Amino acid sequence: MADRTSALRRTPGRAALLAAACALLAAGCGTDDTAARAPHSPRPASPSPAAAARPGLPGMPPLLDPHDIYAADRPGKLVPQVKDYPSMVYVPNTISNTVSVIDPRTYKVVRTMPVGVQPQHVVPSWDLKTLWVNNDRGNSLTPIDPRTGKAGKTVAVHDPYNLYFTPDGKYAIVMASMDKQLVFRDPHTMEVRKTVPVTCAGVNHADFSADGKYFIVSCEFSGELLKVDTAKMTVTGQQKLPQHGAMPQDVKLSPDGKTWYIADMTSDGVWVLDGDHFTRPKLLRTGKGAHGLYVSRDSKQMYISNRGEGTVSLLDFATGRLTGKWHIRGGGSPDMGGVSADGKVLWLSGRYNSEVYALDTRTGKTLAKIPVGNGPHGLAVYPQPGRYSLGHTGIFR
Repeated sequence: MADRTSALRRTPGRAALLAAACALLAAGCGTDDTAARAPHSPRPASPSPAAAARPGLPGMPPLLDPHDIYAADRPGKLVPQVKDYPSMVYVPNTISNTVSVIDPRTYKVVRTMPVGVQPQHVVPSWDLKTLWVNNDRGNSLTPIDPRTGKAGKTVAVHDPYNLYFTPDGKYAIVMASMDKQLVFRDPHTMEVRKTVPVTCAGVNHADFSADGKYFIVSCEFSGELLKVDTAKMTVTGQQKLPQHGAMPQDVKLSPDGKTWYIADMTSDGVWVLDGDHFTRPKLLRTGKGAHGLYVSRDSKQMYISNRGEGTVSLLDFATGRLTGKWHIRGGGSPDMGGVSADGKVLWLSGRYNSEVYALDTRTGKTLAKIPVGNGPHGLAVYPQPGRYSLGHTGIFR
C-alpha cells in the first residue's frame, strides 16, 4: 500500500490509525550506507539494438520516442478527448470518506463529494474518460465524469486499494492488498477476468516496462518486489529487498526505460533496479519516509516526496544524482500526487495534516497549503498530457 497506516486499515477509529502511523514512522531504519548517487554498478550494460527494437505488447500504442517513454507527456499536450475537461485536483480523503475537488487556479476547494469507505486513490482510466475512486474498505469503485465532475453509480469491486491498466487497454488490474491478489478485470465493467494469488503481503504500486510486456509490483508489508508477465498474467519473478523492515511504495520507470525506481518509506530512499534482469537493487537515500515518484514534463527530473520530513528530493535522470531538496513551508507530510498539465506545479497530498501542497517546480517554493478532509491520499491532477493512462494517480504515455 501507500503507507504504514495500510496495515491498520481495518482498525476503526481515527486516533488509533494516526497514533499507530506516527509511531511506526518514528521507528529506526536500516544501516545500509547512504549513496551519493543512484548506483550504476552492477547494473548490466544497455540492451543491444535488437533488444531495444523488440516489438511491444500487442495492441499497445507504439512509443512516440523509443528513447523517452514520457514523450507524450509534454507541457499542455492534451489529446482532443480531454482538452475541454476543466482542470481540477481530485483529493480522496481516506478518513472523511470524501473527495475534495480543488480549482488549481484559485487554490480553493470548490466541491466535496461523499464516496465509499476509505477512498485511497483517484485513478484515470486507460481511455481517459473516467476517474475511478478506489473505496478500499467500501469494496467499491466510484466513477467520476471529469467533464462534469459528477460522481456516478458505484461498482462493486473487492479490496480495491489501487488500480492500474495494461498498456493495451485490455485489462484493469486491481491491487487487492488484503486479499493478496492481482485481479485482472474488464476495464469498463470491472468484471473479473483472472485472479492471480500472490505470496507477498501488501501489493500496492506498479509500473510497466517500456515495451509493456511486464510490470514491477511493490509489496509493502513483506518488503518484496514482483515481476509480472502482462500478457500471460503470471508472476515470473519475486525478490526480497536487501534491507530489514523495507516497505516499498511507489514505482516509476526512467524515461529511457532502463532503470526502475522504487520508493521505500522505512529505508528512506529509492531502490534502483534493473527490471529486465531483475537483479538485486541498490539503495539511494533521499529523505525520511520516501513515498511518491513523479516525472517532470521535460523527462529530465524525478520528484521524490519524503513524507516523514516534509521535503521533496530532486533526481536527475541523466546522471542518476540527487540535485536538490525542497522544504515545504512550515513542514508537512507530502504523500501522493501529480504534476500540472503545464508542468509548473507539483501537487501532493499532506497525509497527516489534512491539507494539499502546491509547489513551484522551478523554485520549489510552496505556493499554497489547502485544507481538505482527513487523511488525504492519492490525489489526481486532471486532465494531463498523454495518450492513455496506466493507472495510479496518473501514469500517462
